[in-house]
Amino acid sequence: MAWEEIVRLFNRRIYNLCYRFTNSSDDAQDLTQDVFIKVYRTLNSYDVEKGAFTTWLTTLARNLLVDHFRRSRQDRVTDSIDATSREEEDALSVSDRLQDTGPSPDDRLASKETQKIVRQALARLSPELREAVILRDLQDMDYKEIAEALRVPEGTVKSRINRGRMELARLLSRNKKQVGNG
Repeated sequence: MAWEEIVRLFNRRIYNLCYRFTNSSDDAQDLTQDVFIKVYRTLNSYDVEKGAFTTWLTTLARNLLVDHFRRSRQDRVTDSIDATSREEEDALSVSDRLQDTGPSPDDRLASKETQKIVRQALARLSPELREAVILRDLQDMDYKEIAEALRVPEGTVKSRINRGRMELARLLSRNKKQVGNG
């Protein structure tokens, strides 16, 4: 596979993964570029016998994201809060880019608010739970691929996904109650 083809095929997937972890388009772009630089430098270490290319690529991206998370732990909370409004202006959803055939402005605003609330709740999960939920529910990876990417047993993946979903539901429920009482 030619290098340009690899970048073309996987750029959006890696960017989305980085964006969901960082909640910042600037960080996601930088990290996506870093992932592809690392892939370019280590492509000869990919072994077809050890698993799918997508799993190998996701593992590289995940390791880079973990390193980034550790480096920016103190700045993470304030940066994501400050960047949230800017990100929503930059990151139009697919529905916002399609021709306006239905949803009213109020419905679109509610949808953006929902996306914002879910992103904020995801950011509050521990890194282990967040990455498992993102890889399963947002990147559509199967349990085996996630286990390989995270280098943990499949049972641990299922447990993290379950705990992550439960914690996410609890956070979203609490947010809904606060909005309802406000």
